[in-house]
Amino acid sequence: MSQGNQDLFSVNLLGAPLAERLRPHTLDEVVGQSHLLAEGKPLQVAFKSGRPHSMIFWGPPGVGKTTLARLMAEGFDAQFIAISAVLGGVKDIREAVTTAQLAQAQGRKTILFVDEVHRFNKAQQDAFLPYVESGLFTFIGATTENPSFEVNSALLSRARVYVLESLKPEELMTLVDRALDLVNQTHKEQPFSISNEAREQLAEWADGDGRRLINAVEIVLESALVAGETSINTEWLERSLSQNLRRFDKGGDAFYDQISALHKSVRGSNPDAALYWLTRMLDGGADAKYLSRRIVRMAWEDIGLADPRAMQIANDAASTYERLGSPEGELALAQAVIYLAVAAKSNAGYMAYNQAKAFVKQDKSRTVPIHLRNAPTKLMKELGHGHAYRYAHDEPNAYAAGENYFPEGIQEPGWYQPVPRGLELKIGEKLAQLKRWDSAAKNSSKS
Repeated sequence: MSQGNQDLFSVNLLGAPLAERLRPHTLDEVVGQSHLLAEGKPLQVAFKSGRPHSMIFWGPPGVGKTTLARLMAEGFDAQFIAISAVLGGVKDIREAVTTAQLAQAQGRKTILFVDEVHRFNKAQQDAFLPYVESGLFTFIGATTENPSFEVNSALLSRARVYVLESLKPEELMTLVDRALDLVNQTHKEQPFSISNEAREQLAEWADGDGRRLINAVEIVLESALVAGETSINTEWLERSLSQNLRRFDKGGDAFYDQISALHKSVRGSNPDAALYWLTRMLDGGADAKYLSRRIVRMAWEDIGLADPRAMQIANDAASTYERLGSPEGELALAQAVIYLAVAAKSNAGYMAYNQAKAFVKQDKSRTVPIHLRNAPTKLMKELGHGHAYRYAHDEPNAYAAGENYFPEGIQEPGWYQPVPRGLELKIGEKLAQLKRWDSAAKNSSKS
């Protein structure tokens, strides 16, 4: 598309980004979150009370966290200051404090909104506390991550957590209709129309994300304007969103088929195939954080102790992605996938754990043998706790040959069987040696 056509669209059709023009100005205009905004629900009550309180909005992208924070400021006639924890730092916090102090001197309240608050480290989060406690500003944080794990307990204890939900398909289609109505107000001579099938497909593709949906509608209408098309159907969606609308359904069969293909390519030691499926999923809109978690799982399940470096590399790649985000952090995931694919493979630890778990689930509760029990008090020692326990470090080869560590009645089950590959080759040799020492110790005790 030429720059001229882009300018024509911007001026004659929208005049401003569609997402910004569709931003609600009242609670009644908000789409979704009825569990918080309906009559008598928590946020509705908070608005009517006239008394703002610090809060944290927890929910997926594009569900209205920023919008609700802005509406809070408008509803309480408060100054609104927004900070992005991805781009901001201590300097931004200091500037916000200064601005809030100036507003306070003029008798005006301030709402400080911190987007992606979980991206701030502990020290940065702690910097808000004295000002929240003094009432200089009302703190509103937004996060896509569980605040129980990602937000400091001190800050968390001073804020109420509200959980926002992904938008339902019918709510997303309401957004499509609103966007269409808004655009057609400035395009009355040749109004656009969108078929029901196209509306449904847009809602499905947006996957609960209102911002993603509005951006898609904007792309579709922009391309239709340039082509002189006014009727939008599913075929037009495929053409106009060809770079964005993949055959990728998060939560559907295609999603699980592709993650399965990635996992099996790693297990099958094919780095090129593993890279293909990783990039297919990233290109299709898969959550890279989800993929990083699956990559860590692959390292533990299919490589295990055959190459412990695989777990470290997978974890480091996940941490790198968390720090850099997309697209820079995706390189770390790609190199982790390559390493996992070429690493020695073993599912011995995975199989041993599953067998142990199944055994314990069906077995009775057995007491700890007396020689393995803790004896921190005189009474426990008198009762024999820890008696005859053999301290391995004082034994030949630092191994108490012939010692039993299972409850009475359980024979050595042999759950863990290391494979003859990678480090587990050495582990297997060591376990075989320990068994020979056990056998010699038992034969010695019989003679």
